[in-house]
Amino acid sequence: MQASRTTLIEPITIEPHAQARAIYRKVTWRLLPFLFVCYVFAYLDRANIGFAHLQFSRDIGMSEAAFGLGVGLFYAGYMLFEVPSNLWLQRVGVRRTLLRIMVLWGLVSTGTAFVQTPTQFYIARVLLGAAEAGFFPGVILYFTYWFPSARRARITSIFMTAICVSGIISGPLSGLILHSLSGVGDLKGWQWMFIIEGLPSAVAGLFAYVYLTDRPEDATWLSSAEKEFLIGELKREALAKTERAQASIWVALREPKFWALTFAYFSVPWASIVVHIWAPSVIQKSGVTNFWHIGLLSAIPYITGAIAMYLFGRSSDRMLERRWHFMVSALLAALGVVFLPYAANNLVLLMVLLCVATAGYLGMLSLFWTIPPAYLSSTVAASGIGLISSLGQFGGISAPTAIGFASTHFGSNAIGLYAVAIVSVLGGLAVVLCIPARAINER
Repeated sequence: MQASRTTLIEPITIEPHAQARAIYRKVTWRLLPFLFVCYVFAYLDRANIGFAHLQFSRDIGMSEAAFGLGVGLFYAGYMLFEVPSNLWLQRVGVRRTLLRIMVLWGLVSTGTAFVQTPTQFYIARVLLGAAEAGFFPGVILYFTYWFPSARRARITSIFMTAICVSGIISGPLSGLILHSLSGVGDLKGWQWMFIIEGLPSAVAGLFAYVYLTDRPEDATWLSSAEKEFLIGELKREALAKTERAQASIWVALREPKFWALTFAYFSVPWASIVVHIWAPSVIQKSGVTNFWHIGLLSAIPYITGAIAMYLFGRSSDRMLERRWHFMVSALLAALGVVFLPYAANNLVLLMVLLCVATAGYLGMLSLFWTIPPAYLSSTVAASGIGLISSLGQFGGISAPTAIGFASTHFGSNAIGLYAVAIVSVLGGLAVVLCIPARAINER
């Protein structure tokens, strides 16, 4: 009888999959919300220059060409320091890295309020790009310390929706500041905008140093069993990766498909620049003079874009088809941009076109990074993906420079917008014509 009682009283065990879900849910809720907010701040401080343009270009005597050059110089600083920042993160950890990055970019963004000449504006933009350079790739690297590859895709996709949230917040906030604070304390509205939107990033950097944990083994908020589980999962994945050859980056440079993917990614900043930088000016030229109203209107395309990004991603995942989804997104971006000059005096049509362009751009952005990992051979993926990201930033330099030059020398931004549409379509064609469907290996 005693023996039978003993067999009935057994310890309750947690089903392995349920245990894993619980642990990763705990890690996700600890890390992702804060990093998401930080990325919102990053895009806010990067893109608010489009609203400042409504006032400050006139104040410091800057032409459209000079403004476009200054916007592009952000990406020059970004490219130079993207890789060094990630190498530094590996050495000192994410807490110190984000402390440096966010405090510096917050202070540089705030300091932009006091530029008085185009040259000072150029310097501020280069410094902002250099300061922010390591944030996005650093966070992506940080995710590899906590999540295996099978879980990182969904974490990264949630993290990237911060771009949409930033766009939705940035317009109304920046418009309200320009409308309400101009002249307060002898400062212009655009000066208050840089100060109010820049300082929170610096504060968040200080909080990151206290709140974040560099690696699972350092997490006081995890139990010993939870730490062992995470470390074990990541070690098993690392062992599997060592079986793949890590080829020289020169192998990637010799593959035509690498250059096709690089050009496709180059086209994404071209599609984005109208949405992020020039949309407030386009709305103002349609006859909307109230900055608060401009800000509210500029948020609408991001709302529709967020919905489109979700629908594109869901359809692409369900069908396991990437190429034509990217092509359709590129066509939408081009369609929305190419007709903007003809809708200059029709606010309703203008907003519809901006919504279409934003949906296309965000679709391109969310779909692109599903293609290189599934297509590039394992021998070039490690080097190729990083190089595609760096070279693609030339799109961020060339697009605003081209639009600004066209606006100054031709008296209209139409030619620049046509160029954006052409580059977007060519980016889509580079994928569907140069990347065979049978070569994309996904299950």
